[in-house]
Amino acid sequence: MPRNKYPEITEKKILDTATKLFLEKGWEQTTIQDIVDEIGDLTRGAFYHHFKSKEDIIEAVLNRLATENDPFIEAKNINGLNGLEKLRMAFLLSFENIGQLEAIKTIPKILNNPKMIAKQLIECVNSGAPDILAFIEEGVIDGSISVQYPKQTAETFMLLTNIWLSPIIFSVDTEEYLLKAKHLQALFNSIGLPVIDDQIIDTLVMVHKTLINI
Repeated sequence: MPRNKYPEITEKKILDTATKLFLEKGWEQTTIQDIVDEIGDLTRGAFYHHFKSKEDIIEAVLNRLATENDPFIEAKNINGLNGLEKLRMAFLLSFENIGQLEAIKTIPKILNNPKMIAKQLIECVNSGAPDILAFIEEGVIDGSISVQYPKQTAETFMLLTNIWLSPIIFSVDTEEYLLKAKHLQALFNSIGLPVIDDQIIDTLVMVHKTLINI
C-alpha cells in the first residue's frame, strides 16, 4: 500500500466525517467502522494511524469545535475595551459557539471518566489559562482588574469555570447551578476580578437549561 503523502488531508477528512456522524447519530451510536464506511476509501488501519481510539477522535472533534471561533482572539480584536471587558466578552462569546453546544448535547458519560477529566485539567492550565492571563495582566495595567496573583488567578478561573462549573461533569439542577455561579461571582469579586456580571449569570443559566434537557 503506498504511503500517504498528505496525512493532514486524511486527518481532516476523518474529523469532518466524525463530526457529521456524531451530530447526526450521537457519540455513543457512532462506531469507528461507521466513520470508515462513510469515508469510503479509508481502512481501519489508516484510521488507527491517526487516532488510536474512539476517545481520541471524540477529544479531537471537541477541540476542533472549541477552537473554530476562538473567543479570546475575537475579544482581543474589539477596539475600545479594557482588560476586564475583554475577558468578560471572551467569556460571553464562548457560549455563542452553537456547533460546540450542539455537540456537547450528545456527549456520553465518557467525559466523566478520570482519564478525560485529567486531560481537561491539564488543558485548562496549559492552554486556556495563558489566554485568561493576558487579559488579566492588561486589566491590572489599565486599572480595571486588581488581583494580586495574576497567573494563579487565571489558572483558578479556568479550572473552576471549566471543571467545577461544568454541568456535564457535575450534574446539578438549575437552582443549584445558579448558586454555584453566584458563588463564583462573589469569590472573584472579592479578589479583584469582577468578571462574572449579571449578564454572564443569565447566560450560564440559559446554557445550563439547554444542556440538561438532553
